[in-house]
Amino acid sequence: MDIGTEILQQEDVAVLEETTDLRNLVVYNDDVNTFDHVIETLIRVCGHTAEQAEQCTLLIHYKGKCTVKVGSYEELVGMCTALHDKDLSADIE
Repeated sequence: MDIGTEILQQEDVAVLEETTDLRNLVVYNDDVNTFDHVIETLIRVCGHTAEQAEQCTLLIHYKGKCTVKVGSYEELVGMCTALHDKDLSADIE
């Protein structure tokens, strides 16, 4: 094995370790919030397009929950708090 091959293998491992720490930001259905409120909140907090937010809202309503964002814990924790501040039920899984 030469130096170039060893470096490539180390980089592959580093990338693999980095991507395996991804988490899901999940929003759960409730009987309180309106479709419009959830859609507007996903657009503002998660940076969704109107279409993405509407699709997620329908999944939340009909399936009971939806992963609205995937990222590291550090990326998602602020969004999760902001969703809670808007009275949405959300968790990082």
